[in-house]
Parts: sequence; C-alpha cells; structure tokens
Amino acid sequence: MSATKPQAGSGGAKAAAPTPLLNLLPTVGGPAPERADAARNRRKILDAAARIVAEQGPEAVTMNQVAHASGIGVGTVYRRFGDVSQLLWALLDDRERQFQEAYLGGPPPLGPGAPAAQRLDAFLDALVDRVVEQREILLAAQTAAPSARYTSGAYLAMHTHLALLVSQAHPTANAPLLAHLLLAPFSPSLMHHLSREQHLSADELKAGIRQLLSLDSPATST
Repeated sequence: MSATKPQAGSGGAKAAAPTPLLNLLPTVGGPAPERADAARNRRKILDAAARIVAEQGPEAVTMNQVAHASGIGVGTVYRRFGDVSQLLWALLDDRERQFQEAYLGGPPPLGPGAPAAQRLDAFLDALVDRVVEQREILLAAQTAAPSARYTSGAYLAMHTHLALLVSQAHPTANAPLLAHLLLAPFSPSLMHHLSREQHLSADELKAGIRQLLSLDSPATST
C-alpha cells in the first residue's frame, strides 16, 4: 500500500514518493524535543531505572536509588519524572518505542528485508524477550487496567504489523483475527506465570511458541 499526492509545478503535476508503510502504522509517541544535555540525562535515568527493575523488580525503584545509580541529582530526577509511578511508565514507553523502531525499521529478519515468515518468527522471538524482561511492569499495568492493553498504541501497532506479515505469508488467512490470537499468549499475567512460577526460560518459551504455531513441528514417533 502507498499514498501519493500531486505536487504542483510549472511542468504539470508530479507524483510524490510513496509513503512508507511504517509511517501508516500506529506508534508510541516519542519524547518532546529537548536539549542534548537534557536528552543525555533522560537516557541515563531511564537506563539506571531499567537496571534496577531487571535486578530487583519495580518495587525496589526509588527516586534516590535511581539518582545514585545514574549519577544524576535527585532533584533533576524528580523534575523530569515527578514520582516513581511516572518514571516506571516512562520506562515502559521508552522500551516500547525501541522495540517498535527495531521491528518497523531495523535490520532483518526482525526489520524489513526478510521474507514475511522469517520476520514473523523473529518478531515473536523478540516479543518473548521484551515481555520476559519487563514482565513486572507490564503485569502491574495489566492489573491496573486489564482491557486497556487492547486499545493501547503499542498493542495496535503490534497487531497491525502482525496482520501484515500474516497476510503476506498466508494470503488466504484471516490475518486480523490471527494477529490477535498470535498476541494472546503474550499476556503479561501468563508470561509472568510461565517465567517466574514455572521457571521456564526465554528459550523454552520461544520453542513453545514455535511448536504452537507449527513453525518447528515436534518430531513424531513411529
């Protein structure tokens, strides 16, 4: 699909270049423009918060601890993010934006340039990594508003992307429905249960998703 519009000129109308498909997809909004030093401080704060969440969980995050880990003054941390809740939501938004950039415009096979089936496989692998890495924050968001997941910009972008890949790999399939069903196993509560309570690794989860989708069929006994 592409969008074109006429361009005025003395020699007559000329078609503009097609609009890239990724520009037509819903995406998470980027941060407001800021000075270079402010952007560096934001990056340091978010990276420090991400390390604390990964090592100790979101309940361990405090503004003082993030300030110490990032080397940024605690007053600056408060001015930028207000409180711990806002900081954690900013972290979730930041990681989602990075994920979108990777699957919409990054290198193949996750990004453009590989066959649709390979991109689908790479996307699901990357989604496992993302959900496992951020399961605590995602679970907190799901608990606070269970149905909000399906109307969020992040979910709509993933659904649109998956529907496109499914339609390319399987032209006769009901791509919008299958895209929803492909995303269903990535519910934060299920991923939390499997990874934390069932002690399944990311690699085991990826293998299970592949078997479920018949991407790697399990061997049959004779």
